[in-house]
Amino acid sequence: MDLVFHNSLTRRREVFKPLGSTVGIYSCGPTVYDFAHIGNWRSFLTADLLRRVLEYNDHQTKTVMNVTDVDDKTIAGSRAAGETLAAFTQKYEAAFLADRARLNILPPTKLTRATEYLPQMIKLVEELLAKNFAYSTTDGIYFSVAKLPSYGRFRTVTPSAEADFALWKFWQPADGEVGWKAPFGPPGSQTSRGRPGWHLECSAMSAAELGEQFDFHTGGADLIFPHHENELAQSEAASGKAPLARFWLHNEFVLVDGQKMSKSLGNIYTLNDLAAKKISPLAYRYWLLTAHYRTPVNFTWEAAAGAETALRKLHTRVRQLRAETEKEGGEKAEVDDNYRQKFLTAVNDDLNLPVALALVWKLLADLNLPPPVAHATILDFDRVFGLNLLDVRRPTITAEISSLVAKRELARTEKNWAEADRLRREIETAGWQVNDTASGPEILPL
Repeated sequence: MDLVFHNSLTRRREVFKPLGSTVGIYSCGPTVYDFAHIGNWRSFLTADLLRRVLEYNDHQTKTVMNVTDVDDKTIAGSRAAGETLAAFTQKYEAAFLADRARLNILPPTKLTRATEYLPQMIKLVEELLAKNFAYSTTDGIYFSVAKLPSYGRFRTVTPSAEADFALWKFWQPADGEVGWKAPFGPPGSQTSRGRPGWHLECSAMSAAELGEQFDFHTGGADLIFPHHENELAQSEAASGKAPLARFWLHNEFVLVDGQKMSKSLGNIYTLNDLAAKKISPLAYRYWLLTAHYRTPVNFTWEAAAGAETALRKLHTRVRQLRAETEKEGGEKAEVDDNYRQKFLTAVNDDLNLPVALALVWKLLADLNLPPPVAHATILDFDRVFGLNLLDVRRPTITAEISSLVAKRELARTEKNWAEADRLRREIETAGWQVNDTASGPEILPL
């Protein structure tokens, strides 16, 4: 079955054919000057889903994600914090990696830090200077967009000096101790101390790890211009090969209460902010699966709570199916081919995860499907969803929940139905349901 993706570069849906035996994927990763927020995570999740779908289709992949650990923001942040650049960025990189694991995003084949690829970046600047695509000014080395006729494929741009962009920035006092020696400098100087431009970093790292051309480049829609436009230009100018990436996939924004996230609005949320509201990282992952990656989504606390409830219900059904499967001795049941084909049709159609997720609930309601087959099929689908359904266990009933149930029983005994209903809602909010039976209350996870 063909894999079809919307290619941001050509603005068309195209059938995917790999360039080689291994599918190369480059994903723009975090700039480690702050904690990643829920909008950032949509981009990283999209890259994860792309990889999972390709591997579900039996493709081998090599995934590369960069860490921007030197740029204007990281330098300014480190100086404000009174820390070295390395100490400052490593702190936020560690937080990013921990959050990535909480979201069950697969680690890339290679995580590349910009500061570890300075020789490749310097060489790239030298190549662009030698080919007359770059020129030196008093503050840096710039790429001349007028020299590349194909510039503006993502967004139409009139070539001009105002559109030129920095490949290398010469050292300024604001850079503090950050700087690397390079064999080029301001007019009249043979050498310089400076640092790479943001766009240059990705070009150097992708070429070093995936070659001059590869299959996929991913990132958020906010990176299309100027970042990806400039990255494409400098890479192709240096190599003479086009396109840099065969497919470009860009996810749309996450809005919050209908507005863009901003510090001034106080609506920038991290996974820890969600956890404080009892929204698990996997519930956020589930919520993102309910919308196509090229559709803007609107985050609200109500929507997040709904995703948490839906995920708990899914966990409950998977636990029930597992119990029935173990009872029937069907642990090695085959995946249902009819449902698998429908699943493939969805995920291979430009990562249509919402349709694939709806198929799960249809499967769960299918009484004609034996529990062992349903269980095996859902676990097979979770290779793409990444909701850790194989590891779902019956949660422990805490003392707090037990106390609430006991108080509810007392209220029922006293015929205080309003209080009993209030306590039931509190128990359900905590992720549990109470079934009243002849032998007493039965407590089950939602």
